[in-house]
Amino acid sequence: MQSWIPFPDSASTFAGQVDALYFYLVGITIFFTTLISVALVFFVVRFRRRLPFEIPRPIAGSIKLESLWTIIPFFIAMSIFVWGATVYFAQYSPPKDALEVYVVGKQWMWKFQHITGQREINELHVPVGRKIKLVMTTEDVIHSFFVPAFRTKMDVVPGKYTYMWFDATKPGRYHLFCAEYCGTNHSGMGGWVVVMEPADYDNWLAGNLNQESPVAAGQRLFTQTLGCASCHKEDGSGGRGPALMGLLGSTVRLEGGQTVTANEDYIRESIINPRAKLVAGFQPIMPTFQGQVSEEQLLQLLTYIKSLSPGKSSGLETTAPARSNNPQTGPATPEATGASSLDTQRSNPVGSTPPRATGGTGAPSVSPPAPSRSGNNPR
Repeated sequence: MQSWIPFPDSASTFAGQVDALYFYLVGITIFFTTLISVALVFFVVRFRRRLPFEIPRPIAGSIKLESLWTIIPFFIAMSIFVWGATVYFAQYSPPKDALEVYVVGKQWMWKFQHITGQREINELHVPVGRKIKLVMTTEDVIHSFFVPAFRTKMDVVPGKYTYMWFDATKPGRYHLFCAEYCGTNHSGMGGWVVVMEPADYDNWLAGNLNQESPVAAGQRLFTQTLGCASCHKEDGSGGRGPALMGLLGSTVRLEGGQTVTANEDYIRESIINPRAKLVAGFQPIMPTFQGQVSEEQLLQLLTYIKSLSPGKSSGLETTAPARSNNPQTGPATPEATGASSLDTQRSNPVGSTPPRATGGTGAPSVSPPAPSRSGNNPR
């Protein structure tokens, strides 16, 4: 981007498209503002009243003129609509081969977890030239994830998942902001996206291998902590509860004959409010986990369940590893890595927290007891 233009860096594949559309709108605005202003001055001077009692000549309407100033604005408006819709759908339709990163917004910090387990606060490391998909939710109020250099922004809403993707084109450090007022320290809820060369990114990953991946953490929650395997089986093949193997993206038949597509929001709702959509042929025996699992644990469970659907999840391992990424250090538990102390902060840390300092799975130090009658995930 030219230095004389007051714009942030252009550092993503669709930043140029957004800028071009912006300048197109500015150009149209300037053109018609100038045209109307000049025409107004011309008509005021040209058709001014020259005599006190002058009566102007009646002017009949012109079909050609009226058609012209109807058709031209129509095509201009349609060009804006088509161009804007094209850019919008390109920005908010994540590609299937994107690398997933999980994001949890919280007053007043951004928490990230990579699919390989690395965790960060207020700083996100990504490789240049690789499509990155963010799966986002919030623990409290509405936030908005905004990276000006990438020309992309997405609201992060309580109780659901929102998605954003980008493909960074230049290595560097780019500001990250919350663009939705979220409380007294809203202005401090910022951070950085660090775009690295692929080799440097691989080295960064290799230096943080002692952390449990979301798939492994989700498997541990599923089979041990929450007791889900007692009804769904450890491999997700089903029993008293519906089968989870191949669930993602499938069509689920509900009680009453309705059908629903099993996407991320459906899986989340089935954990939080299992009786909202009962699967046909199963009893409503699954207890609710509302308030018993954090948003990070929900993302870990979601990642594990998605891993049971090979070929349907992007950027995921399709099987949950039995051990952490670094077999020499053993599984990284929340108690061992000190995750609980960081996750309970409700103020913006001084500077970004490196992933090595966070560790663990983000689970609270006191896990909810396994219910005596777990199981029937109505999804």
